[in-house]
Amino acid sequence: MTSVGTGCREIRVKTGDGIYRIMYVTKFDDRIYVLHSFVKKSQRTSQADIETGKRRYKMAQQIAKDRRQETA
Repeated sequence: MTSVGTGCREIRVKTGDGIYRIMYVTKFDDRIYVLHSFVKKSQRTSQADIETGKRRYKMAQQIAKDRRQETA
């Protein structure tokens, strides 16, 4: 999911109800940030889901930066 941000990964789980997706990033310090989870009904990821991931990616970057500054 490089369209969301560098290092963003995706877990996919297919069931009879649909395809569940989880966007996450681990590159900020030693934490895992879950950015977004949703059910896909089509092959393409909706623009709204990508934008949600991007917005939360930026939030995770800021949280990681703030934590580093607190411990410095």
